[in-house]
Amino acid sequence: MTPAPFGARLREAMDARGPLCVGIDPHASLLSAWGLADDVGGLETFTRTVVEALAGTVAVFKPQSAFFERFGSRGVAVLERAVADLREAGALVVMDAKRGDIGSTMAAYAETFLREDSPLFSDALTVSPYLGYGSLKPAVDLARESGAGLFVLALTSNPEGAEVQRAVREDGRTVGATVLAHLAEENAGETPMGSFGAVVGATLGDLSSFDLDVNGPLLAPGIGAQGATPADLPGVFGAAVRNVVPNVSRGVLRQGPDAAALRDAAQRYADEVRAAVGG
Repeated sequence: MTPAPFGARLREAMDARGPLCVGIDPHASLLSAWGLADDVGGLETFTRTVVEALAGTVAVFKPQSAFFERFGSRGVAVLERAVADLREAGALVVMDAKRGDIGSTMAAYAETFLREDSPLFSDALTVSPYLGYGSLKPAVDLARESGAGLFVLALTSNPEGAEVQRAVREDGRTVGATVLAHLAEENAGETPMGSFGAVVGATLGDLSSFDLDVNGPLLAPGIGAQGATPADLPGVFGAAVRNVVPNVSRGVLRQGPDAAALRDAAQRYADEVRAAVGG
């Protein structure tokens, strides 16, 4: 039986557990800070600790696939186990893989993360639209079929992103605004919100020149170590702030390996976001 659409499940999870997404980014410096070796053993210990500490209380997790893939098949096995354990604990998983290609290759990427019987099946996947938004159709179609969602790179927080995302098309609209418009079409008529969201950096300041109300979730990296705070969210996202999914990675993870400290940090961020957005 196909689950409820991702947008509905996401709204329910954030209302129940707090509006927060914790990134799972086991890069070498964090492993070292935890006193762990930069190997598969360290990766497994790090990931298991985060999952056991937070899976029962945090609404959304965003594993960064690259930090697992760099260890080959054994690293991917750790990721598979984490995805299964997180979802079993009632959390939603957004796989941060930023896939983007055309035709059968895009379809294969979609099947890896969005097919229900895949060992890496996730509630949502980050994707890149910069081979043309239409190139994402295999992922859009499979996400609809499986009750999953997508987060499409639209206005990212890295400085280099602006040269593409804020480039102006012949019709006078920026590329980023065009991506947002496509997402609004995907989500038209969905309640409480659609399943096709955008990645929009929380560090970008005033975005009032963009229509962020796509009736879908807005994954917002940049809270914590990158400098943005929960209090900044209303000023960045305006009327769309209710649908923001703020992502914190190092701000929580650097509190480990102590499980209680991890939980306290996550709860603090969730409370601060809820206070800021009025959720």
